[in-house]
Amino acid sequence: MIGVLRGLVQTWKTHWRKRVTVQYPDERLPLQPRYMGFPGLMWDAEHDEPFCTGCQVCMRHCPTQCMTVTMMDNPKFADGTSKRRKIIDYFSINQSRCIACSICVEVCNFEAIEMTHIFEKANYYPDVVVDLPDLLQMSADHRAHKDTMPSRETRDQL
Repeated sequence: MIGVLRGLVQTWKTHWRKRVTVQYPDERLPLQPRYMGFPGLMWDAEHDEPFCTGCQVCMRHCPTQCMTVTMMDNPKFADGTSKRRKIIDYFSINQSRCIACSICVEVCNFEAIEMTHIFEKANYYPDVVVDLPDLLQMSADHRAHKDTMPSRETRDQL
């Protein structure tokens, strides 16, 4: 009988606590500033081209081999409007294989890849391959909504 009363007292105390569970599709918790979702590609607005040169360093260092990168000669380099001799021709990430480890961001010499806050890519198809235009759009959307993301210099100091 005493055990039942202790259980009721504990239930009564717990009833008045703040709720922990969030009803996910309807309610969302705010993401932390340093949250890392899927990678996205950065766009160089000054030269109107991606920062990525297609050097394939990210592809070689990826532990899951989820990236495909090819490069081509940059036509803007011949015109003298760009400093990049090579530029990406094709870039894709298979997000069903990506583990969001951010190794690609760390090894990129041109700071062309960043981790976005996008994490909701669930669907019914086994292979979710995101191509170049979608990767650029993901990064642009992320940059438009980010407020407190630390710069690369700040991250290196931490």
